[in-house]
Amino acid sequence: MEKKLANEKIIEILTRWDPLNYGEGFYETEVIDVLQAVHVMDNSKGLARKIQAIYEFTSEQIIPLNECEKMALRLLQVKNESSCEI
Repeated sequence: MEKKLANEKIIEILTRWDPLNYGEGFYETEVIDVLQAVHVMDNSKGLARKIQAIYEFTSEQIIPLNECEKMALRLLQVKNESSCEI
């Protein structure tokens, strides 16, 4: 999977994710911030904390870290699949 397709897949995953029950597609700013973080981080725990901080900053609510860790693993898997293909 090339980088463009990986970005599209990551955006799709994040757009469908509604961790604070605001409604699917509500988190445009957060999606872009998380997408950027995915491309600069390789550690799932660090990425999970970053995801948690991004959503907390805009909503003033904390998503449980275990939910963020699941999402971080999923997003890093998409990123890694894009970089592993020949």
